[in-house]
Amino acid sequence: MKKSLIAVAALAVVSAASAQSSVSLYGVADMWVGKAKGGKVTVGDGGITNSRFGLKGSEDLGGGLKANFTLENEVNLVNGAAPANAFQRNAWVGLSGGFGSLKLGRSTTAFDDVNGASVSGFDSALSAYAPVWLGYTARSSAQIYYATPAFNGISGAVGFNLAGNKTTNDIMSAHVKYEGGPVFAAFGYQNDKTANAKHTVVNGSYDLGMAKVKGSVRNVKGSLSTVVVNPNLKANEYELGVDVPMGDRLTLSAGYAKSTTELGALSVRNSVGYGLAAGYSLSKRTTAYGGFRADKTNNVKGNFWAAGVNHTF
Repeated sequence: MKKSLIAVAALAVVSAASAQSSVSLYGVADMWVGKAKGGKVTVGDGGITNSRFGLKGSEDLGGGLKANFTLENEVNLVNGAAPANAFQRNAWVGLSGGFGSLKLGRSTTAFDDVNGASVSGFDSALSAYAPVWLGYTARSSAQIYYATPAFNGISGAVGFNLAGNKTTNDIMSAHVKYEGGPVFAAFGYQNDKTANAKHTVVNGSYDLGMAKVKGSVRNVKGSLSTVVVNPNLKANEYELGVDVPMGDRLTLSAGYAKSTTELGALSVRNSVGYGLAAGYSLSKRTTAYGGFRADKTNNVKGNFWAAGVNHTF
């Protein structure tokens, strides 16, 4: 009888521990059919977001404290290929509670968390800013990342690297944001010493019910990006956009973006972009989308159209 009671007690303890811990598989599968100016119609990955898969979990440590982790990697659905570095999107462990949340490892920067929060086109390849704005480093390795809890809608975050990691990865980023009712507003900053680049963004949106208006203003100094390589450039960029819900399932999004980049005393890069996109919710996890964008950099014109399906799991 005593052995039976002990077995039951042990089973109860194991069940309670299991109930306090969780691990889940998640991801995104996104494919599109489209065409860029001068190219051929093709099938591609990641029209709205790059396809990915990951594991995430948490354990209740008691007293409101939790241990958390995320391991996430990209996968190209065109050929099934994944980056050589497994979990290169996210690989971190941390704690969360009443004090906020702390992450240690590879994760998005605090700047990246707000940079695309108020752009048109669902912050995707169909966004007006996509071929216009200068690039930046979106993730930092060996990062210490802390996010505060929200106080009356106001919250903030900061990410940085310790001295021993700065030889290959030296990024300091921060943001402050407000989310309350129909209003969203944010300020983000990133000093990427590895790439000799400083980025600043101020953005916001207001939900009118019949439409959500959006705006973003960015400044870049000394950028080493995929668009322009120049250690002494200065760029001023912005985007204006609007999302219009057409019933419960369909949303139309339109935007205009511009970037003026000073490359030197006599050299200026002027870029403008236009975008129109539509997203139709087939279910809570599946969205059909399509759209068109056009851009012009000095006298060079480009355009891109695509239609695809985005599924989350």
